[in-house]
Amino acid sequence: FGYSKEVYASLAELGTIGALFPEDAGGFGGTGFDVSVVFECLGRNLAVEPLLGALVVGQALIAAGTDAQRAQLEAIVAGSTVAALAHEEPGSHCELTHVATTAAKAVIQAASGNADGWVLNGSKAVVPMGDSADLLLVSARTSGQAHDADGISLFLVPGNAAGLTRRGNGRIDGGRTAELTFANVAVGADAQLGTEGQGLAVL
Repeated sequence: FGYSKEVYASLAELGTIGALFPEDAGGFGGTGFDVSVVFECLGRNLAVEPLLGALVVGQALIAAGTDAQRAQLEAIVAGSTVAALAHEEPGSHCELTHVATTAAKAVIQAASGNADGWVLNGSKAVVPMGDSADLLLVSARTSGQAHDADGISLFLVPGNAAGLTRRGNGRIDGGRTAELTFANVAVGADAQLGTEGQGLAVL
C-alpha cells in the first residue's frame, strides 16, 4: 500500500485527520495553524500516510460538494476511505490548467436502469497513493482546449471503477504514486463536483 494501515487508523483515532477540517464539517479544527502543526509533525518523521490526499479532497468536498458528496468526508476523517487528487498529467509540467483528460456526457447503465452520466478518458501521472486510493478526485475537460482555464470539471471516481487502470510506483521516501489510465470510465451525474467547467477555482 505504500503506508501502514495500522498507523493511519491510529492517526484517525487520535484526531489527526479530523484536525484538518472545521467542526461544522465533522472535524476538530481546520484552521491554518491546525493544518501546519499536523504536517510539520508528519514531515519531521517522514510519514508517508495519505493525509495530504485527505486534506485536498476533503477541502474540495467542503468547498463544492453536495450534501451527499460531503457525507463522504466522514469516512475520510475516520481513516476508512483513502482519498487522492488525480490532476497532474503526463507532460503537463505542473501547469495547473493543463487538462487533456476528457469527460463526455453519456447515458450509462446504473443499478436502477439507464441514467445520465459521464464517460472519462485520459491519463493522470504521479498520483500520490493513486494505486490504493478508495476515492479519486479527477480533473477532466468538459469543454475547451487542453490549456484553457475554463472547461475543467471535477469528478469523484471510485478507485475500483471499471475501465480504470492503476500502475503503482515506489517513492524514495517509502510512499507510492501511480499512473492512472481512464478508458471509458463511466460515472453517474452525481459524481460531478461543483459547477461544470469551473473546476479550476476549486483546484
